[in-house]
Amino acid sequence: MPFTIDVGTVPSAERARGVTAASAAVRRGELVVFPTESTYGLGADPFSVRGIERLRSVKGRGSATPLSVLVGAVRTVDGLASGIGADGRALIEAFWPGPLTLLLREQPTLAWDLGGDTGTISVRMPLHPVALDLLAATGPLAVTGAHRAGGAPPRTCTDAEDQLGDDVTVYLDAGPVPGDLPSTVVDLTGETPRVLREGAYGLTVLQEVCPDLGLPAEP
Repeated sequence: MPFTIDVGTVPSAERARGVTAASAAVRRGELVVFPTESTYGLGADPFSVRGIERLRSVKGRGSATPLSVLVGAVRTVDGLASGIGADGRALIEAFWPGPLTLLLREQPTLAWDLGGDTGTISVRMPLHPVALDLLAATGPLAVTGAHRAGGAPPRTCTDAEDQLGDDVTVYLDAGPVPGDLPSTVVDLTGETPRVLREGAYGLTVLQEVCPDLGLPAEP
C-alpha cells in the first residue's frame, strides 16, 4: 500500500516525517511523488538500477527518453556536470531555484544510465520548499512527471495517486500546485547557448543575464 503524507505548506513535524519516509524509500530503490512549482514529480535514485527501471516501467517509457535530474543545492551541479562556463553560472545565479532546466555535459565518471543522448544531463533546482527538503535528504533525484505516458500532468497529489496507485511507495501531499508554464530549457553543450524550449522564463528575460543566448537554428 502506498504511504500518503500531508506535508502541508510550511515546515512541520509531519513534513519532516514525510521527507524521512520518502528518502528511505528512495534509498531502497523505490519511487516517490512530490510537488514542484508547476506539477507533481515522480522521483527515484538516479544511481539505482532498480529505481530507474521501476521509474521507466511505471511511466511507460523506454530508455530512449532521457530523464531529468533535480538538485537541492547549486554546489551539487559540479559533481554531475562539466563545462558549465560563465553563461551557465550566470543563469544559475539568477534563476535557481526556479523553472530553468540546463542541458549540460555530464561528468564522465558517473555510474548511471538516464537514457537518451549519453554524455549530457538535464538538471534543474526546483523552487518548491517540499522538493528542496526532500532533495536535501536524498541528494539528486531522477525525475519525470507523476503521470503515465500520455496522461495529464498532475496538479494535485490525488491526481498523481489516481494515475500511479500502488506503484509508488510514498506520496508527499502539499496541496495543489499552480500548474504554470513548464521550465525553460537552455542548451549549454555547444559553443553558443541556445533556448530549446521557452517556458516560464522568456528569451528576453534570460538575455538580460546571458546576452549571447539565442533560439535553436532552423532545421
